[in-house]
Amino acid sequence: MRDFRELLASESVFVFDGAMGTRLYDKGIYINRSYDELNIAAPDLVREVHEEYVNAGADIIETNTFGAIRPKLQPYGLESRLREINIAAARLAREAAGERVFVAGAIGPLGLRIEPFGPTSFDEAKDIYREQAEALLEGGIDLFILETFSELSVIEQAIRAVRELSDLPIVAQMTIQADLKTTFGTSPEAFTTRLDELGVDVIGLNCGMGPTHVLSALEKMRDVTGLSLSAQPNAGLPRDVQGRQFYMGSPEYMATFAKRFVQAGAKFVGGCCGTTPTHIKLIADSIRSISPRQIVGLRTDQQARVADLKPADVEVVPQEDRSRWSRKIARGEFVTSVEVLPPKGCDASATLDSIRLLKDAGVDGVNIPDGPRAQTRMSAQATAVLVEREIGIEAVLHYCCRDRNLLGMMSDLLGAAALGLHNLLIITGDPPKMGPYPDATAVFDIDSIGLTNMVNKLNHGLDLGNNPIGSPTAFSIGVGVNPGAVNLDEEIRRFEWKVEAGAEYAITQPVFDTAQLRTFLDRIEHVPIPIIAGIWPLVSYRNAEFMHNEVPGVNVTADILDRMRVASDKSKEHARDEGIAIARESLLAVRDVIAGVQVSAPFGNVKYALQVFDVLNGTA
Repeated sequence: MRDFRELLASESVFVFDGAMGTRLYDKGIYINRSYDELNIAAPDLVREVHEEYVNAGADIIETNTFGAIRPKLQPYGLESRLREINIAAARLAREAAGERVFVAGAIGPLGLRIEPFGPTSFDEAKDIYREQAEALLEGGIDLFILETFSELSVIEQAIRAVRELSDLPIVAQMTIQADLKTTFGTSPEAFTTRLDELGVDVIGLNCGMGPTHVLSALEKMRDVTGLSLSAQPNAGLPRDVQGRQFYMGSPEYMATFAKRFVQAGAKFVGGCCGTTPTHIKLIADSIRSISPRQIVGLRTDQQARVADLKPADVEVVPQEDRSRWSRKIARGEFVTSVEVLPPKGCDASATLDSIRLLKDAGVDGVNIPDGPRAQTRMSAQATAVLVEREIGIEAVLHYCCRDRNLLGMMSDLLGAAALGLHNLLIITGDPPKMGPYPDATAVFDIDSIGLTNMVNKLNHGLDLGNNPIGSPTAFSIGVGVNPGAVNLDEEIRRFEWKVEAGAEYAITQPVFDTAQLRTFLDRIEHVPIPIIAGIWPLVSYRNAEFMHNEVPGVNVTADILDRMRVASDKSKEHARDEGIAIARESLLAVRDVIAGVQVSAPFGNVKYALQVFDVLNGTA
């Protein structure tokens, strides 16, 4: 049996499934029957729901046993089939889960009042839960999930019952009301502290009022425990529409909150009532952009195995021999590049003419962004091929995860290698909602960390499934890094993962706050790959405001904003010259701690970028 505690020990975030009852209701099973009985009455239907969640990207699925305890089966006359129902549920989930996905035995609230508020004793409650837990264990679960509890005294009996039978991990989840307390008035801090004392493995919230309240409670819980946290809210509150219950929290809305849950400290996210496989798919996609996935092999020991797994007849191309760009970086020589956007149409002549100026000026490379700010332009790969073939300057191809599934990425990368492209900057990609087509679909099969791992494997002659590809690729692997990230600790963790996955250099977001960059570099001294600073010559006060307020992770200092405001009040020319002067000052301020510079060409004007380089040779 796989050990769920391996997930607890990892740095990754994992996805639970969504609602079982909601899907069964959608499939025509009305609420006047026992949904738990379907494990034996309609097993194919239950298995189908499990498979939907597995295909949507869930890492853990729950058994269909939320109400499979004696007090809740009795009204249907099913108490004598309790063991059969629970065993069948566990086995159905196991069949759907396969080898990758974990199966959690789901146990819900008692449905009875226990002492001192009712006639049921603590021991009686424990024995009721023990009966269910025994059957779930016999069915072959990986862990227990105790969910939707409002009373600490009741969940304590469930924990006691499980612990008397097994040392399998326990996820213990309470449910809260609009005031962030349980129906018995217990605060998140209080029940979190008590569950921690009881020795569970994960503490969380599910069901309840929806994601907003769960987020607020999580922020309180993380301050009182060192255990992993989980969040599985309802998709808002249900509304009755012509006799049917509908939950109004859209998949996109829930996916947005999934990221916030992770930022608040959750290691496990998923959904409860009203959530569907579509919700879980978008949740899984959203957290891939902020958390590496174990299935793509990202940790140090997994990276080391890339070299071990490479075919015996494959000779990995040394970093110095991959390209001129890669050679300079490997030798510690200062590299220069300019970021030039691909053309908006199919005629690249104007873009190529401007890049010729860079070749004549001796710039080392041209950075070609891949759909920046989700704009529609000529493909970065096609532009890069034109640049190298028609001008003879090396391209640094930005390649993002947003638009392609794994198969498409593999095809693109093999094609890029065949076309002679060798320099990559791997990025996650801006979400489509930032661009002019907000309804476009983002894919995000993997994030930039997973893609870095994929490219590293290709450089060792392997595809993502560790199958030989023949001659290895020879990519110079670069990644993005953001010294101005709001959550700097998370940014550094992700940077560490990128390096472990195979990154060989990094390019920063545009830097205006040079002190911030120096502080960041001090914090990543333990991850010694070359850092290339992004520099953006501002052209106006409006441009400075846009960069500061609308480009994530970019911090334009108050002093620079003031300088650009004063210059813009004089004239456009004064503003342009001031922006170039600021860029030169920024470059000089960090020249001693960076391995190179990428200067952006604002609005496609490479002459502005070239004027920034003058400061390197003393002609400015």
